Amino acid sequence: MVSTAPYGTWQSPIDAGLAAVHGGRPEYPGTVGDEVWWTAPRPAEGGRRTLVRRRPDGTEEAVLPAPWNVRSRVMEYGGAPWAGTARGRRGPLVVFVHFADQRLYAYAPDEPGAPGPRPLTPLSAIGGGLRWADLRLHPERGEVWCVLEEYTGEAPGDVRRVIAAVPLDGSAAEDRAAVRELSDDRHRFVTAARLSPDGGRVAWIAWDHPNMPWDGTELRVAEVAPDGAFERARTVLGGPAESVPQAEWAPDGGLLAVSDRSGWWNLYRITGPGIGPPAPGPGTGLGDSAAGSPAGEVTVTSLCPREEEFGGPLWKIGSRWFAPLPTGLIAVVHGCGATSLGVLDPESGDLYDAPGPWSEWDPALAVQDTRVFGVAASPRSAYEVVELDTATGHARVVGAEHRDPVDPAYYPEPQIRTFTGPEGREIHAHIYPPYNPDHTVPGDELPPFVVWAHGGPTGHAPLVLDLDIAYFTSRGFGVAEVNYGGSTGYGREYRERLRGQWGVVDVEDCAAVAEALAAEGTADRARLAIRGGSAGGWTAAASLAGTGLYACGTFRYPVLDLESWAEGGTHDFESHYLDGLIGTLAEHPDRYRNRSPLRRAGRITAPFLILQGLDDVICPPAQCETFRRAAAEHGVPHACITFEGEGHGFRRSDTVVRALEAELALYSQVFGIAAPDVPRLELRTE
Repeated sequence: MVSTAPYGTWQSPIDAGLAAVHGGRPEYPGTVGDEVWWTAPRPAEGGRRTLVRRRPDGTEEAVLPAPWNVRSRVMEYGGAPWAGTARGRRGPLVVFVHFADQRLYAYAPDEPGAPGPRPLTPLSAIGGGLRWADLRLHPERGEVWCVLEEYTGEAPGDVRRVIAAVPLDGSAAEDRAAVRELSDDRHRFVTAARLSPDGGRVAWIAWDHPNMPWDGTELRVAEVAPDGAFERARTVLGGPAESVPQAEWAPDGGLLAVSDRSGWWNLYRITGPGIGPPAPGPGTGLGDSAAGSPAGEVTVTSLCPREEEFGGPLWKIGSRWFAPLPTGLIAVVHGCGATSLGVLDPESGDLYDAPGPWSEWDPALAVQDTRVFGVAASPRSAYEVVELDTATGHARVVGAEHRDPVDPAYYPEPQIRTFTGPEGREIHAHIYPPYNPDHTVPGDELPPFVVWAHGGPTGHAPLVLDLDIAYFTSRGFGVAEVNYGGSTGYGREYRERLRGQWGVVDVEDCAAVAEALAAEGTADRARLAIRGGSAGGWTAAASLAGTGLYACGTFRYPVLDLESWAEGGTHDFESHYLDGLIGTLAEHPDRYRNRSPLRRAGRITAPFLILQGLDDVICPPAQCETFRRAAAEHGVPHACITFEGEGHGFRRSDTVVRALEAELALYSQVFGIAAPDVPRLELRTE
């Protein structure tokens, strides 16, 4: 029976506990023999991640019990944390990073009487210690190749990164000297090396401050010496203004890479002396000279030129937007906004998409013979492991299968919309109107709306089922996810709208969407809120300080103090991010003062909620407390909730529950809505 009740008061079967249990996603799929493996979240077990294997008969089982936690801290956002190989009757051998100590461990789960995981790398008491990611197992060499991040001091910037080889026999478990460095440390950041099919060459990505990897990177190629060292390394693609986020060797020995040299991340073949055979396909031969190479030596051929993305921002090293198949075809994640899994014929340029409902594919492709594995979601399903058989064209879910925890009638239906912002610029957004099949509203009441600003800010809001969103929409709150200027998925020009304009364009774009929803009668102008996490928390705080549009805001592990960030107050990876987003502090001190929420705390009059992990080294909790005190000096109602054991992003189920309920309580109190099913939020003014 449908009841009549005001927006925000609807009873919903989607509570915070349900959202918490179903939070997280499978990540980093890979094949081990005829099995597919991936990492899986365990929010009820302290937020750890375990390894899961799918056996040939379809059964799934966790490989590692608690407290093993498969997650890397390289660059703090991590990267591919495991690799495995089949060994016939002996069963698989897997190497993984354990989050607690960041050591590499080897484990053979099927060996009779086998002991538990054994360490392969030593501990270090210096700074952040030794960290590893983007693992590539080479059993024929008795090694695992990966990125080594090594701290040389206590400061966040006292760090070096190289490509290293770790022996599988455990000889480096207590001996740092037994770890062989394959590359030099001339570049601040590197990905692990990809070995050519003939074993004679390697390719990897490198970049340096102040660039972020979506600004400019270099594709490096070197010869492999008999002892495994890299010799005669050179750059064959990329540069300070060209982003190359991935490279792989094709089965025929050719080199493939994604580059945004056209303004879009597209797929290319790179040929030339010492690189690979010439390209047979009909793509566009650009004939460009790569940085660091003699003119005319390297030829770059576009395999599928399109105004859409075949790559993305390299937040986590080891990301794979494409994967060559043994047949010569190439599996690709591509799209504009939403993404699809396609199969590209590099000779004809034909691209065929996999059937299915999925609208978002992670950059995490793995290949086994003619099969491609990925992680995908849709507006009606959470992330699951999907297999595409390129021989038959059939796609199916093979792991972490989505099962509706409630009647899907309570899920929101997204509207993909494009709004017009200042100076006529396009703004992409997903609009989720409130909906609950059990309720309707009296008269002509307009719903409250919450604008969600995604993190990054070089990221995007995916078009997928999110029970955090459903938690609000099923109670009568609308949600507007804004892919503001600076978001990925729409080409380099759209992505670079934030260059020097962070705190301006993102704030204006979110406000333009909110204003448009109010003007068209979709949202109640008097009941608008804004929330965001990380960089989105910055946008939310800057919006409260600069627009007067929102009645309240929620800041989740936010950036609040620009000057401390620019002066060493964050981790190494993003320590120069503001050089592009704002400009350097030395050249533009006025921008730092005028845009920083901390500096403008006195302009905020709307209540706000801060949710902060105490172990966050990216956005340290100290800046939240400084901001809170500054706002309290002006009597602004607020609440600040901190969580022990949480870093940048919440993983524990009890944390997610408390955070969601506190956020709902804020909106309900500010909008004057009764919310009896959540604890009251105490707002302070001192």
